[in-house]
Amino acid sequence: MKFVANILFLGLLISISCQNKSGNHEQETAASNPNQALYDQVMAVHDEVMPKTDEIYRLKKELKEKVAKTPDLVVEKKKQLDQIIAELDSADHSMMDWMHKFNPLPDSVDQEKAREYLENEMEKIKKVRELINGSIQKAKDEVGKK
Repeated sequence: MKFVANILFLGLLISISCQNKSGNHEQETAASNPNQALYDQVMAVHDEVMPKTDEIYRLKKELKEKVAKTPDLVVEKKKQLDQIIAELDSADHSMMDWMHKFNPLPDSVDQEKAREYLENEMEKIKKVRELINGSIQKAKDEVGKK
């Protein structure tokens, strides 16, 4: 019985030791690459809005159906719905465009240049977030109307 207890205790110690090493590795990585936190923030904004592309497609479909199912729609109202659809398209394209152009500098490059690049990308992805959230809200408001 003592043998089994000792084996379990040894396994626990090894597990704790491995967790501490991985935590230290993360701290070492952050210390050796001060831009990692900024990169993580840029990616957090991306990860926040990227899943909303499904919602964009759903809302575009609903708005297009609304236009198609209402042939006697007032010209101004049709233009308004077409404009919202265009804004949803634009928001979606801006995300895709940002993702295709996003190319962070490697660690071997000057840290200051890398930081400047990431700061610029943070501004760009924040604008993409504003476009996506704004166009989704407009579309939701319109879809909610009967």
